[in-house]
Amino acid sequence: MSLWDVMVSTFWFFVLFAWIGLLFSILSDIFRDHELSGWGKAAWAMFLILLPWVGALTYLIARGRSMNERARARAQREEQAARQYVREVAAAPVSTADELTKLADLRERGTLSAEDYDLAKSKVLGRAPTTAASHERDGRQPAPTV
Repeated sequence: MSLWDVMVSTFWFFVLFAWIGLLFSILSDIFRDHELSGWGKAAWAMFLILLPWVGALTYLIARGRSMNERARARAQREEQAARQYVREVAAAPVSTADELTKLADLRERGTLSAEDYDLAKSKVLGRAPTTAASHERDGRQPAPTV
């Protein structure tokens, strides 16, 4: 095998992989496009399968600009979602003391009843809620609340 044969084989190898990459890009655009009907998607897919290079070039000429716009819009949505996720994760977590302070303030203002306060406080502290009714059934006195 000569050097020329190796270079020609390498060229055709790269052309094949370029077409495969282009095919996946075009097919993903076809099936992600919500404006294209099912029949239109089927026609483009068949055109790409039956006449690969002609179909790919025709698609790029006919729908290349809108393909780029859809890709840009998708990238912007993904970037906004990633930024929103980072903002939510990076937000300062609320401490247990802050939660208890808020609950005490709500109880003092009369927004929460004593029972609701005890239930919410036990949830914040990660304990099973204790109520007066459960202590009466057990015959025990309720523990004093802080």
